[in-house]
Amino acid sequence: MPTLPDVDLLIEARWLLPMSEGLPTLEHHAIAIQGGILLGPWPIATAREHVSPRETLRLPHHALLPGLINAHNHAGMSLMRGYADDLPLMTWLDEHIWPAEGALVDADFVTAGTRLACAEMLRSGTTTFADMYLAPEAVAEVVGEMGLRVQLCTPLIDFPTAWAADFTEGLARTEALIERYAEHPRVHLALGPHAPYTVSDASLARLGEARARWGLPIQMHVHETRDEVERGLAEDGRRPLRRLFEAGLLGPHFQAVHMTQVDDDDLALLAETDTRVIHCPQSNLKLASGFCPVTRLRDAGITVALGTDGAASNNDLDLFDELKCAALLAKGISGDAAALPAMEALAMATRDGARALGLDAQLGQLRQGYAADLIAVDLQRLNTLPVHHPASAVVYAMHSHQVSHAWVAGRPRLADGHFIDITPDAITADCEAWRQRLASLRAQGES
Repeated sequence: MPTLPDVDLLIEARWLLPMSEGLPTLEHHAIAIQGGILLGPWPIATAREHVSPRETLRLPHHALLPGLINAHNHAGMSLMRGYADDLPLMTWLDEHIWPAEGALVDADFVTAGTRLACAEMLRSGTTTFADMYLAPEAVAEVVGEMGLRVQLCTPLIDFPTAWAADFTEGLARTEALIERYAEHPRVHLALGPHAPYTVSDASLARLGEARARWGLPIQMHVHETRDEVERGLAEDGRRPLRRLFEAGLLGPHFQAVHMTQVDDDDLALLAETDTRVIHCPQSNLKLASGFCPVTRLRDAGITVALGTDGAASNNDLDLFDELKCAALLAKGISGDAAALPAMEALAMATRDGARALGLDAQLGQLRQGYAADLIAVDLQRLNTLPVHHPASAVVYAMHSHQVSHAWVAGRPRLADGHFIDITPDAITADCEAWRQRLASLRAQGES
C-alpha cells in the first residue's frame, strides 16, 4: 500500500461491518475520510504505517457501519405521533389524519415536524431517508440545515392538498423542484404518487410520461392492506400491482412500499420487472395491515429495503428497532429460525436500502470511493456484552442510544452521543406549540 497524503480523519474501530460483497466482518480495521469520500478500509497497523491523518479517532469498543437508510417516511407527520392510535388504516386516514392535515398542515408544520424527525433519525443512526409528504420544499430546506441526505418523493394525488390542487399541478411543481435541486449533493428527487386508490388511470399515464422525461424513481404505497386489493378487484378486475404493471410503471426504478398482500402473480411481476419493495413492519403491525412476505421476496431475488413509515403510525423512527422487528417477524412468518439472519437484516437497512433508492453507487457500504456516510455504535454496554458476533449484537441486543458518532458526506453530525450544530431545546419548544394546536383541533371536533 502506498503512503497516502494527508487525509481529514482516520477512524480506528474494533469492528467494521462494511456491508460489501459477502457481508464480511472486519476486526481491528480503520477507514479514512478525505473530502467527504471514504478511503480504505485497511488493518489498523497498515493504516498507521501508510496514512497521514490530520485527526485520528480511536474507537476500541465500537462497530463502524454505513449510516442507516430509512427507505420510507413521512417526516413532517412526526408532530402527529400518538394523535390517532389503535385504528385501522382507512379509519385512521379518513377520520383523523386527512382532516388534521387539511386544517393545520402547511410549510411551518412540515418544517417543525421534519426537524424533529431528522434529529430522532440521526440520533438513532439514520443518515439517509426517503420522504413522501406535503411541502417537500420545506423538507429539503431542513435537510440542508441539519445535514442529512434525502430522497424527496413529491406528493402526487388526484384530490386537492396543501401542496397542489391536483395531480397535474403536482407534476408541474415537481419539475420546479428538479430544477431547484439538480445540483444539490444530498437532495435526490423522486416521484411520490400516493397509492393506486388515489391515482386514476389518466394520472398513471401522466406519471409514466413524467418518469420517461425526467428519469426519476417512483415511490408509491402498494398493496398495503387486503381492502386495497379487494377494492381494486371490485373496480376493474385487476389487483393494483397488475394495474401498475399494465401502465408500464414497474421496474428497478419503482419502489413499492408495504406489499403486505402478495400472491403468486404479484411475486412473478415483482421478480420479472426487478421492482424494489420497501418493508415497514412496525407500521403494518400497528395498523393491522398484514405481513410483507420478506423471505419469499428475497428468495425470488427481489430487493427488499426497510422503512419506518411515519411516526404517526409507528410511532418512532428508530431503524435499528425496525430491523430487529423485521428479522424476528421473518422467522415467525416463515416458521424458519434461519430466515433473515442478523447480517442480512442489517443489509436491508444499508446496502439494500441504497439499492432500492437507486443510490447504491455511492451509499450503503464502507468501501473506497463511497460517500462518507457512516456511524459508530458502542458495544461495550451490559446489554450487548459479551460480543461473540458484532452483527448479532447490533441487530438483536443493541439499543439505538448506543449510536455514538455519525458522519454525512464526511461532516460530523453526532459525536460521543451529542448533536453537532443541532439545538434540541428549540425542537422541543416547537413540538409543544404544535401539540397545543393539534389538541385544540381535536377538542373542536369532539365538541
